[in-house]
Amino acid sequence: MKKTDKNDELKPEYTREELGKGTRAKYFDSYNKANNLVLLRPEVAEVFATDEDVNEALMSLIRLARQSAGQKKKTA
Repeated sequence: MKKTDKNDELKPEYTREELGKGTRAKYFDSYNKANNLVLLRPEVAEVFATDEDVNEALMSLIRLARQSAGQKKKTA
């Protein structure tokens, strides 16, 4: 059995004034920098089983776009 400290400063209930002023969206920017969540349309999500499949398809598209852009620059 745990012994409880009689000098514990925690109350069973606090009022809003005792908690002080909060800061809205305090960690919003740091969260957004750490997380990049993308929502897919349901019909797109049906095609890809995993996030790796989505990333692989997008990287293929990026490579193709870069190759196309490079070819246009060489012929001009």
